[in-house]
Amino acid sequence: MSDFASNPLTNPDLAPVAFERRTWGTWHVAALWVGMAVCIPTYMMAGNLIGSGMNWWQALLTIFLGNVIVLIPMTLNAHPGTAYGIPFPVLLRASFGTRGANLAAILRGLVACGWFGIQTWLGGAAIYGISAILFKFDPASATALPGLGISVGQLAAFLLFWVINVVIILRGMDAIKWLEALSAPFLLLVGGALVAWAYTAADGFGPIFAQPARFATPAAFWAVFGASLTAQVGFWATLSLNIPDFSRFAKNQRAQIAGQAIGLPPTMVLFSFIGIVVTSATVVVFGEAIWDPVQLLARFHHPLLCVLALLALIVATLSTNLAANVVSPANDFSNLAPRYISFKTGAVITSLLGVLMMPWKLLSLPNGYIFTWLIGYGALLGPIAGIMIADYYIVRKKHLDVAGLYDPNGPYRFTRGFSLAGLGALLLAVLPNIPGFLSVAAPNHFPAASMPAFFLTLYNQAWFVGFALAFGLYLLFRKLGSKP
Repeated sequence: MSDFASNPLTNPDLAPVAFERRTWGTWHVAALWVGMAVCIPTYMMAGNLIGSGMNWWQALLTIFLGNVIVLIPMTLNAHPGTAYGIPFPVLLRASFGTRGANLAAILRGLVACGWFGIQTWLGGAAIYGISAILFKFDPASATALPGLGISVGQLAAFLLFWVINVVIILRGMDAIKWLEALSAPFLLLVGGALVAWAYTAADGFGPIFAQPARFATPAAFWAVFGASLTAQVGFWATLSLNIPDFSRFAKNQRAQIAGQAIGLPPTMVLFSFIGIVVTSATVVVFGEAIWDPVQLLARFHHPLLCVLALLALIVATLSTNLAANVVSPANDFSNLAPRYISFKTGAVITSLLGVLMMPWKLLSLPNGYIFTWLIGYGALLGPIAGIMIADYYIVRKKHLDVAGLYDPNGPYRFTRGFSLAGLGALLLAVLPNIPGFLSVAAPNHFPAASMPAFFLTLYNQAWFVGFALAFGLYLLFRKLGSKP
């Protein structure tokens, strides 16, 4: 396993982490989640739910429940990373085969590339906002480039933030650990300052907290709640798979479990609450609800304050992007060809694909972001989570042959490197959600009116449906098959 030159399944980045390098305690794991959860999409998350008809406490409750639910597969999938020191794509070999693991890993990796592009675009928007304040130009007067739909200045700011991300990630996991540990308390302090300003400016919590829910019937609420809860789970569905990429550095199971429980649900709810408080104050101060923090800060006329606040947004976006959206796809791409693609090379591939996806178009419509992007890839990643958990806890009883995971002809080769049970369960678990996805992603070609309501209901719970189906089908196929 240590002979990296001759073994096609490993390299120094994919090999098990040595015990002396497993130094992440509870604080480091919690700080990782604070750094990832404090970001612009989290700040704006409650606004999307309130816009769909919920009142403030229904929105926060939905966010809390979604993150508590996703915490369960998160901690379960983190266990083998901590126990054996292996990354996500290597763990996948146990359930998908030494070659089939690449398919599941790349499906997750491509989603991360999209998220990398989104966060990089948001960080670039903050830089663009700072530039507008410092150099006193009007962003509204900029001319969009043909085909791209953004101005030269927006593109330059986007690429600048992209370069900052790449420079740090090329310094490796220790640089990410350092960044997350330092940024977490700073970001929480900034959040507290925002709440203090909002409460003072609005002389209380403002009108959004008095705004009632806007559902004509209970059935209307439950329909939106189901889709929104699935979207909340989908928000971190990616990390619930590749959490071994981080938990492999944890000191012990207690550190990864306690750190995640402390860092994830409370931070998501707290920062979403901050978004509601501040936006509610903008109704009083500016006469309209401004959910986008970059647009809000542009309303202030104190250059130093604006620059400091936007710098905080940049740090928040950077800490989220590096940990949540680069580490996993870097390992996933490395797993394709370990001899030729290192972690750093995989990170560069990730960053390039994130640019090519043109994330500003993905974010152009809020409904497209929640109901197409979040739920859509949740339908894809839920089944993978179900298969991983069924394999590790039910089939293998938490026992893995680590040497075999790196052996091309070992026990996880299955059928020419592919686990038919894993791939079959994945395919069949995704299929029921495809009609609902098509009706949302391409309504002109697949109108919802012509789609049986059953499929639309399934799609609104896509992650849960896919997880449950894949979990059951995988166990069935394993029982029917001859492979252990």
